[in-house]
This record gives sequence, C-alpha cells and structure tokens, in this order.
Amino acid sequence: MTTEGAAMRNPYIPVPARVEKIITEVDTGDIKTFRLVFVNREDEENFTYLPGQFAELSIYGKGESPIGIASSPTRPGYLEFTVQKAGLVTSTLHDLDEGAEIGIRGPLGNPWPIDFLEGKNIVVVGGGFAFTTLRSLVNYMLFETNRSRFGTITVIYGARSPGLLCYKEELKAWEKRNDIKMCVTVDKGDANWKGREGFVPAVCKEVAPSPDNAVTVICGPPIMIRFTLPEFFNLGFSRENILTSLEMRMKCGIGKCGRCNVGHKYICKDGPVFSLAELDGLTRDY
Repeated sequence: MTTEGAAMRNPYIPVPARVEKIITEVDTGDIKTFRLVFVNREDEENFTYLPGQFAELSIYGKGESPIGIASSPTRPGYLEFTVQKAGLVTSTLHDLDEGAEIGIRGPLGNPWPIDFLEGKNIVVVGGGFAFTTLRSLVNYMLFETNRSRFGTITVIYGARSPGLLCYKEELKAWEKRNDIKMCVTVDKGDANWKGREGFVPAVCKEVAPSPDNAVTVICGPPIMIRFTLPEFFNLGFSRENILTSLEMRMKCGIGKCGRCNVGHKYICKDGPVFSLAELDGLTRDY
C-alpha cells in the first residue's frame, strides 16, 4: 500500500516527512520553525493547501499535535511549521535534529477566505507566536502574481520584546517593500531596538486603518484580541469583516474526538477560521 493510497482511505494515517531545516525564532529558544519535505513525491503533490489551514505533526511513539501552516503555497516543495515548545510532542519535536523523520496528516480545517479577501484592503493584526498563519497569508498576498488581487495591505505585528518577534529577517524584507505598510511593535524595547514601542491595541488605534472596503484578519493571544477588537469596532469595522482563527481549540483535525467544539461548531471541521459574525451566539469559552 502506498502512503498516498493509505492517506486517501484513512484520514488518521500520517505520511512521512523529513525535517530539512530548523530555525530558532526567538531568544528564549522555545519557538522554532521546522521546514519539512515529504519523503514521497506523491504525498507532496496531494498536499495542496491555502493560508490558514493546519496539519497534525506526528512524532512516532509520542503522539501528534495540530499546528498551523506557516509557509505559503506560493513556495512549493516544502512546508513550514512554527512550533512553541509546550508538551510532550512539541518538546520532542524541538529535540530533533535536521534529517529526522516525522509524520504529517492534512491539510486540515478551512483557510483564510481568499475569495472574500480579493479586491479588498487587508489589515493583518498579529501577536507573538500566533502570527504563523498570518505570515502564510501575507506571503501569499505579496506573491508577484497575487499582489494585484488585493488592495492595500497593512500589517500590525507585536511581541513582548524584540527577541520574541518571529520571522525577523522576513519582517525586514517586507519593510523594504513599497506595497505593504508595516507596523512592528514591542511592548518594551531594549538598548538596540530602534522601532516602535506599544501594545498592539494602541498601535491599531494610532494607525487607524479605514474600514472602507477593508477586512481585518487577526490572530494572537486572547488578551490581545480582547483589547484590539474594540478599536476596530470604534473604527467602524463590521463583525462580518473581522476574521480570526481559533487555533488554540484545534484537536484531532477531523472532528472525531469531540474535544474541539464551541457550542455546535467543531473548530477542526467548521474552522479554525471564522468571522466574528459567525461566532455570534456561541458560548464564549474560546
């Protein structure tokens, strides 16, 4: 049985992938980006995805963990996952060396709604480690054959300190472009930090993006989202035009374990991407 055939017949079976590159993202060392390549060509060809989706990463003998895809489909040949060291699976993953083999199951969940975003101005708001699938979306929109499909792109991204910003080299590259507005901020800078200081909600209020033909895509720590949303309501953004991802509630990926539900919604199947309007009426336990 080929891995392709197994994956098509049984959604629980992961396919093998090799860790090609490991990048330590933050000074604390507990957030790393893993670049994976499929062992079998047919598995790579079958894994088609869009920004916002996720996959289950398996460590043989340890278990699996749902992780948002940080790479963009506009960069074929590999997948990237930015992983915070937290439990058994992610800690074991962090201890792997380049060349190690793991399992991958997916893609899973729904993506950021590209068709809905097309033709609109996009405001991307992210905080800390949760910027992963937003990074995928930004790279997708900036891709040379995609850029004209979207209006202005504004990115507001914050972390607690300069050393906790992910994708530092990519942020610098984006800041050099003239077709994207970058607002990178930290709660508190250090002696070498020359950039902006301030919490994400305050920066959103200061930048004050127009709601006209605009959509906000936001993902970050719950406390950041809690205080950022009122700023966008005050600016005039509707709940239909504010999108978020409930990545923290992802579990088995296919809605079978019954642990991802919020009200009648299953985050793994109905999400993880939702508009605030779609979340209205659900319990607030997310």
